[in-house]
Amino acid sequence: MTRILAMLLLLGAATPASAALKVGDAAPDFIAPATLGGKEFTFHLKEALRHGPVVVYFYPAAFTKGCTIEAHDFAQAMPDFRAAGASVIGVSHDDIATLNKFSVSECQSKFPVAADRDRNIMKSYDAALGFLTPYADRTSYVVTGEGRIAFVYSSLNPDKHVAGALKAVRALKAN
Repeated sequence: MTRILAMLLLLGAATPASAALKVGDAAPDFIAPATLGGKEFTFHLKEALRHGPVVVYFYPAAFTKGCTIEAHDFAQAMPDFRAAGASVIGVSHDDIATLNKFSVSECQSKFPVAADRDRNIMKSYDAALGFLTPYADRTSYVVTGEGRIAFVYSSLNPDKHVAGALKAVRALKAN
């Protein structure tokens, strides 16, 4: 009975919320431990934005089915993001040891992933999947070089995140 109650609470808390940040809003700056190809570093959004737009995408957990699909999709599209002058960072609650492995295998060492253990980043972007879970909602943002939100898409289905983010960074480059 306790297990069933816990599952019901988890499901109620896991209802995706619509992203609070809207196009044109200032993107919250953040600094986080990150890894690229299993090599750890400190990611700072403000520094990354000096080189162009950044896709900041939140995902629930490394090595889960949807998150693996999304990581593969972003990895395959990295040449297109780079051609449009953009970079990508994934953010989850996973610890850095798990992300070291995920960055090599699922991200194919093509883009970094950051650890948001205290959920401060996902909360500042309103990308937390309910308040009772440690997980992020699957939400993608494109942040302009000026630090403004240019695109937001939130869906637990990973299928349209990469295409939408890529379309947004291409539109930024065209303007």
